[in-house]
Amino acid sequence: MAIVEAPRPLVIPEPVLPASGPMGVFKRPTKTTGWRSWATTIDHKKIGKMYGFMSIVFFIIGGCEALLIRTQLATPNGTLLSAQVYNEMFTMHGTTMIFLVVMPLGVAFMNYFVPLQIGARDVAFPRLNAFGFWTFLAGGIILNSSWILGGAPDNGWYNYAPNSLVTFAPTHGIDFWTVGLLTTGIASLVTAINMITTIINMRAPGMTWFKVPVFTWMSLVGQFMLLFAIPVLTAAQFMLLFDRRFGANYFEVSQGADPLLWQHLFWIFGHPEVYIMIMPAFGLTSDIIPVFSRKPLFGYKVMVISGIAIGFLGWGVWAHHMFTSGMGPVSNAAFAVGSMTIAIPTGVKIFNWMGTMWRGQIRFTTAMLFAVGMFTMFMLGGVSGITHAISPADTQQHDTYYVVAHFHYVLFGGAALVFFGAFYYWWPKIFGHMLNENLGKWNFWLMMAGFNLTFGPQHILGLQGMPRRVYTYLPGYGWELWNMVSTIGSYILAFSVLIFIINVVYSRRKAHAAGQYTCDPDPWDGRTLEWITTSPPPEFDFWEIPDVRDLDEAWHRKYAEDENGRVVRVAKIEDVMDKPTGVIPHMPSPSYWPLVAAFGMLFIGYGIIFSLALCAVGGFLLFVSLVAWGIEPSTEPGVHPVEPLTPDSGESGVAHEIHEVGANV
Repeated sequence: MAIVEAPRPLVIPEPVLPASGPMGVFKRPTKTTGWRSWATTIDHKKIGKMYGFMSIVFFIIGGCEALLIRTQLATPNGTLLSAQVYNEMFTMHGTTMIFLVVMPLGVAFMNYFVPLQIGARDVAFPRLNAFGFWTFLAGGIILNSSWILGGAPDNGWYNYAPNSLVTFAPTHGIDFWTVGLLTTGIASLVTAINMITTIINMRAPGMTWFKVPVFTWMSLVGQFMLLFAIPVLTAAQFMLLFDRRFGANYFEVSQGADPLLWQHLFWIFGHPEVYIMIMPAFGLTSDIIPVFSRKPLFGYKVMVISGIAIGFLGWGVWAHHMFTSGMGPVSNAAFAVGSMTIAIPTGVKIFNWMGTMWRGQIRFTTAMLFAVGMFTMFMLGGVSGITHAISPADTQQHDTYYVVAHFHYVLFGGAALVFFGAFYYWWPKIFGHMLNENLGKWNFWLMMAGFNLTFGPQHILGLQGMPRRVYTYLPGYGWELWNMVSTIGSYILAFSVLIFIINVVYSRRKAHAAGQYTCDPDPWDGRTLEWITTSPPPEFDFWEIPDVRDLDEAWHRKYAEDENGRVVRVAKIEDVMDKPTGVIPHMPSPSYWPLVAAFGMLFIGYGIIFSLALCAVGGFLLFVSLVAWGIEPSTEPGVHPVEPLTPDSGESGVAHEIHEVGANV
């Protein structure tokens, strides 16, 4: 179909409403500014920004840990790290990247864009949302403070028991791991409840289930999986914590415990966790590719159903991590079949993305490059993953660098790449200015080169027999070349991340120097509802909740078919945008109590590790904050509706009423 290009729409600044006027027109209360505005915010967009910022901080920390690991292994007989520090380094690297980077980055985009995509003004429970972020941060602090408070965990991100009991791990490192992840688990659980409730109950009028954007759909599936997965991990961690701190006997094999109990509990969480991390990435890719192919998503309903199928099948594959543990041929065969079956709905998504691009008018922006890079790298990771579903092949590959290569192609290639693409795609919507496209393309190509140089050779190392988790190796095994190539690749990968940071700083300074605090609200000719708001969106997202009639509602407001079946533009963005209505929607007021409650969780965590007296302090803080949270009014004091202006008053327009949204949660 031929598409008639329209001129770029004009910038529509957010209107400045009167602060005061005749008949007591509504005066917005003075808002908190500076750091207090971030400490007390319950705005889903600000919370999304904070999740994103902290995820990048932890990404840099985890990346530095990875560089130390690769530098240690660049040559035989490496001496940069001792065996103990190396064990701590790869444990913290894996834990940080999974629990403090990939998961919360997905939550960052969910927090910011799910309410916008479904036409809501906020999440269902704004204060609970803030509590989730601060609790996530508390867990990250507990985990990383282990470096200076007695030693980091050293048993791998999976932390197998009984190896993690006091007998074999007498320091507090495992305690930091357990308590830190229990704390982040609480954050994950409340976020899952919040997002599920928001998506089910707060969709705009007319947005039936098959008009929901794919990113929101995949977020819903992922959060349902998380809702059922986190309690399993929590139960295992409580058992381990009671074994270590209070002398219980869940994993002590010498006292009759099952040596495989921890592995089953952990991987019942751990393999759904892979799809929990990848689901938001699937959704982001499904939102980006149609925009830059200038076509609707091919097979939308099939994409949604395949995502739901992954959500179900993801619970039947966990024991392929345990093919070498002696479960027996029947169990191995059953989980091998499950692991092969889940490749079907996953492969469906790849074919649908390719079908969307087929004969499209593709624009290879930075965001599009990252999206295409995502599904090509994920496809390579999936191909190597299928070999793990074959239990005899897995027996040879198990605990080798082949496995390391596989899961990095799936998680970094499948999730992290498209997260960078999503930054480039949605940056103008979030911050009101574009990221530099030239720097963005350098970012992409260096990241692709560094990524493949780092993890591609690790397939070869694994097939040559190099085991995982060794801190050094002797010369003569044929591993020297590929380890050096992998290390060089890791530094190129790190440099690509530096390019992204430079791009962020450069673009921000350039925009501020030009006075560009708001930009084109629809720079990519977007398809979903967030593109009909200003950039950045107002505090309340929409002046008027949109009435949804079509999938890709924003696109259908701008385009239609003429009498010859050609797609033509029928409206400019300024004609279809959300416009001021004369009513200021009132949002729930900010609150310190979610932050105070998270401080209570922090003290309880340190108390479990060091002294129960600290638990008492944390418990008191938590109790007081929850009581205050419960009785705190959700409206700002002194704010009341006013009478509407009438034509007889001699004033034009209407007065500004107050519409309360959200719950005091």
